[in-house]
Amino acid sequence: MTRIDFYVLPQTTLEARLDFACRLAETIQRKGYRLHVHVEDEAAARRIDDALWTFRPDSYLPHALIHERDDVPVTIGWEGPPAPGVEALLNLHPDIPEWFSRFERIAEIINQHQEVLTAKRACWQTYKSRGYPVKAHPLKG
Repeated sequence: MTRIDFYVLPQTTLEARLDFACRLAETIQRKGYRLHVHVEDEAAARRIDDALWTFRPDSYLPHALIHERDDVPVTIGWEGPPAPGVEALLNLHPDIPEWFSRFERIAEIINQHQEVLTAKRACWQTYKSRGYPVKAHPLKG
């Protein structure tokens, strides 16, 4: 069954959420998972793409927008699901994609921005109501 982890940040800024998303993507990929980052639209995909290039000057996380390449460890997309074989989903979209259950692991990031809180509370309730194991990881600033 798909395992779902919510990472709860104390910060309110969307930049803090994006920075943590980059660090989490790197951690997931280092653990050997192929990862898909699901976002709301192309502009959000370009923001995470840019952030993954610059968040750590001493490392490189192989990634690409899914419509450009899908043979890299980390793909970024805003429409349909990634190719088969991707084990983990980092869901930065406000909603849960209908194809979420195909992944072994799902990561959701909550910060204290009101729109994010509202959207991710609804996601939490949806996962729980469908019987999925959900775990919260409160993080310190």
